[in-house]
Amino acid sequence: MNIGSQWFKNRSGASGAASLAADERGIAAVEFALVVPIALVLLIGGVDYSDAISMQRKITLADRTVTDLVTQYTTIDSATLALNLAASASIIAPYSSANLVMTVSEVTTDAAGVATVVWSQSYNGTKHAKNSTLALPVAIAQPNATLIFGETSYTDMPAIGYAMTGTILLHDSNVMSPRLVTTIPCTDCT
Repeated sequence: MNIGSQWFKNRSGASGAASLAADERGIAAVEFALVVPIALVLLIGGVDYSDAISMQRKITLADRTVTDLVTQYTTIDSATLALNLAASASIIAPYSSANLVMTVSEVTTDAAGVATVVWSQSYNGTKHAKNSTLALPVAIAQPNATLIFGETSYTDMPAIGYAMTGTILLHDSNVMSPRLVTTIPCTDCT
């Protein structure tokens, strides 16, 4: 018996290719090597996805809170609007407010439900032009109404899965009626 054939024999006494096919000593390592990359991608994706869900919740909360605050005034000025909009940065904490854009506008609708901007103020973004038309959701567009329209967006860069997804734009909008008056004049909004 030569040494080479002895080396290829397994416990059952088979040798050569049959010995390699019957050898199960390395199968766990091969399975581990195949499963670990998939498990890591699922784990990283799950972490990024749950972070995005949490961030979307914060954006919705900021949008509704600031819009609701504005609806409680009987008159407002640009400094008060700026303070209310800046509050959105605290609401979305611990996320950075650098990627947050929030706009609050008062809009009036005509008999056909077409919305026209009365005044608008924005945080980290561009406000809507006065007297410009604004597309409201069909279910919300009421004829001859005054509404406060809040829009919030956040550009998210996932911490881990950025290479797979790139940046993600999260968005929410909200429409509320003024609470104490029919319209909320802004004394110095342009």
